[in-house]
Amino acid sequence: MEAQGKMEQPFSGQALPGQPQPAVWMQAPQSLPGCPPGLEYLTQLDQLLVHQKVELFEVLTNIETQNRFVVKNALGQQCYYAYEESDFCMRVCCGPHRGFMMHIVDNAGNEVIRMNREFKCCAGCCWCANSDCCSYTINVESPVGTPLGSIRQSQSCWVPMYEILDANEQKVFDIEGPCCVCPGPCCTCDFPFEIKSNSVSIGSVTKQYSGFAKEMVTNATNFSVTFPKDLDVKMKAVLLGATFLIDMMFFEQNQN
Repeated sequence: MEAQGKMEQPFSGQALPGQPQPAVWMQAPQSLPGCPPGLEYLTQLDQLLVHQKVELFEVLTNIETQNRFVVKNALGQQCYYAYEESDFCMRVCCGPHRGFMMHIVDNAGNEVIRMNREFKCCAGCCWCANSDCCSYTINVESPVGTPLGSIRQSQSCWVPMYEILDANEQKVFDIEGPCCVCPGPCCTCDFPFEIKSNSVSIGSVTKQYSGFAKEMVTNATNFSVTFPKDLDVKMKAVLLGATFLIDMMFFEQNQN
């Protein structure tokens, strides 16, 4: 992976004349016992909005760049900033099948969550996902080096299926996707991936329609992640990781 000389800074001061206003950040809550540092934001939330930033270079050249996202609460206040770390040759040659690392930082630029997906040349097919070598997995850590859990693609006949695992690799939730995932500028519907506990839906990871122009010329996506407010913050962080796995598997293909 490409070396990261300096952590990206997700925030700035006052906007320059003619420039967009800086992001409004959610007020940082007090630290809580037993809560990994930086995840205190999640204790107050039952919804996250994950919006991918449009990369002008990628739009003009059709060369895949490293993805960047802003993570907001339901009021539009920014909670986190996420950016991908991946190898240029792998992005160009492997596209959405590439391995990558996702860094999640807070409003001070501190990395609070790290997510990693290894490259697997044979992974992705739902029919063969019962084998580790054919199943995509994202591992989630917070703080860095301390496993929180993982998201693993599971075997199915047709609809996308995932398992949400805790740090001990015990299944906590299932995620079941829609029967047909056909994104594009003319498909104006949302695509919900239901989060289920014992076959009962408790939330969803939903890819939202971004508008004709954005869907037509970019692969930048908007997601909404919902879950119970009293859910363990560690599992909320793992469900955030499921968003990036779903995005990479189904919505990263360039519409051009």
